[in-house]
Amino acid sequence: MRSDALVFGTRTYAYLQDSIAQAAGLGLGEVERHQFPDGELYHRIASPVADRDVVLVGGTHTDADTLEFYDLACGLVQEGAHKLVLAIPYFGYATMERKGKAGEVVTAKTRARLLSSIPVPGSGSRVLLLDLHSEGVPYYFEGALRPFHLRGTPLVLNAARQLAGERPMVVACTDAGRAKWVESLANKLGVRASFVFKRRLGGETTEVTAVSAQVQGAHVVIYDDMIRTGGSLLGAARAYQAAGAAGISVITTHGLFCGDALERLQGSGLFDAIVCTDSHPRARQLANGFLRVESVAPIFAEHLKEAR
Repeated sequence: MRSDALVFGTRTYAYLQDSIAQAAGLGLGEVERHQFPDGELYHRIASPVADRDVVLVGGTHTDADTLEFYDLACGLVQEGAHKLVLAIPYFGYATMERKGKAGEVVTAKTRARLLSSIPVPGSGSRVLLLDLHSEGVPYYFEGALRPFHLRGTPLVLNAARQLAGERPMVVACTDAGRAKWVESLANKLGVRASFVFKRRLGGETTEVTAVSAQVQGAHVVIYDDMIRTGGSLLGAARAYQAAGAAGISVITTHGLFCGDALERLQGSGLFDAIVCTDSHPRARQLANGFLRVESVAPIFAEHLKEAR
């Protein structure tokens, strides 16, 4: 991107707007906002963007944030932006990427189509996505909007080394569905990988039936791309503990921690610590001595620097 590019952000992602701009050496764009008595929102692009590259940081984790993100993106193009980059640290509805039952709406696709309808500036537009739950999501974007799937691998590897320290480590996951990704992390770290086998008992209930690798005496570092309620994580941790793990820590990219999920995970006594990124605003709100939050700003900033 050009060196005079500006970084804008939705209200809930103002913290990442600031940190990405600083890490990439770019300026901050300003937006004037207020709410009308009937609840409708007013936005005005307060920084001149004509013939300048712009970055918009936001998410689709709520419908309100999705609409603000869409409105601001359209406004930036309308004001003459030269190039538009949509930086989405957490893409909501990523688990609704395909039909499981007749009549289900594939919301990941409808959200991608919505963003694809944003007008395209003269020098093009791209969308940056981080550690998606499904590899197929980027293919839902249409037209001239180019998707890029960024990886948080450097953060995950660094966190795993810090969590294990000098202890023997096994990198693990909560089910066989993430086995290939966890195996690639284990190969980069030069350690063993493990996953658990599950049997579905009905509805949302599952039972762990086996552990795939020897974890006796090792510190198990579980990686999961997303933590919502923590149910699968608790089941897997109990299986690793029963198999002889000396300690268990967790790394996740997207920490949603719905309801009292973090309290239940911490109160279980199964985990030494959890490390997650600030891709979702809730993780920052819940950060404490047990939950350590790392910024994804360097990952987005690196891409922006390379794209100049």
